[in-house]
Amino acid sequence: MSKFWSPFVKNLVPYVPGEQPKLTRLVKLNTNENPYGPSPKALAAMQTELNDNLRLYPDPNSDLLKGAVARYYGVQSNQVFLGNGSDEVLAHIFHGLLQHDQPLLFPDISYSFYPVYCGLYGIQFEAVPLDEQFQIDPADYAKPNGGIIFPNPNAPTGCLLALDAVEQILKASPDSVVVVDEAYIDFGGETAISLVDRYPNLLVTQTLSKSRSLAGLRVGLAVGHPDLIEALERIKNSFNSYPLDRLANVGGAAAFDDREHFDQTCRLVIEHREWVVAQLQAKGFEVLPSAANFIFARHPRHDAAGLAAKLREQGVIVRHFKQERIAQFLRISIGTPEQNQALIDALGEL
Repeated sequence: MSKFWSPFVKNLVPYVPGEQPKLTRLVKLNTNENPYGPSPKALAAMQTELNDNLRLYPDPNSDLLKGAVARYYGVQSNQVFLGNGSDEVLAHIFHGLLQHDQPLLFPDISYSFYPVYCGLYGIQFEAVPLDEQFQIDPADYAKPNGGIIFPNPNAPTGCLLALDAVEQILKASPDSVVVVDEAYIDFGGETAISLVDRYPNLLVTQTLSKSRSLAGLRVGLAVGHPDLIEALERIKNSFNSYPLDRLANVGGAAAFDDREHFDQTCRLVIEHREWVVAQLQAKGFEVLPSAANFIFARHPRHDAAGLAAKLREQGVIVRHFKQERIAQFLRISIGTPEQNQALIDALGEL
């Protein structure tokens, strides 16, 4: 703590990201990165962009990438917002759309950045408990609120809320912004973007870090009514007019246009997820139903923190959360077949 800090800084509780180990021989299944590389067309587009034009600022509106997103989802470009990763997009959403007199609602087991943003922007919130099966009950959100946000599929549980249940939440709070955070939607769910033209209070966020294998590029997006997008653009242009560089714009656009690579890699992740689930269940694990590129599992006879530590000794890293309700669960990213086999072999040793 320093005398030079602004007063609010000392009370902030920052987000703690998943470990990025420096060792290269580890089986890294802790941060939900895609085990398959980006689209070759995206890599080629970025390599072409590595030229003298890097001395020039990028397009502040990212029209090329906005157009690619709009084409993919069948919306207008003025319904698309882009940012430096979905975390920046979410930060602008909290700042520009979720600061109200009533509390913001989100699940008690959810993306742990949400309460961090609330602390940063002074937003009151209420953590709504998931049910006993770790599912979101739409009826729990039908009460006065200053906004609603939830991941779908949820993180870290991986559980999916059906589109009709999302619509139930929207109908119950027509005067509040409802944010559906779809970082993992492409691994087994149906996007709520199909609802944005019917619900002006709906905002859907996504990332290119997961299903499009571009976590290192930092590209996030939101799709919603133009009025919501305008608020985010006003925040962005008061914060950083150039959040996406030239490589991100051309690489992201090419990734959206390469549907064949996208479909193939998503299908492989889903297939391998089901294999990992079956293997874990055969070893006595309880595994929550997942529509993400990870699974959430616990074993009735083994402490989760102890398992995580022993797996690490075997060279396999998974994610353990200390939050009380989920302290006996491990979140395990789906890797390549070789990485998944290494996980199962390490568990066999234990």
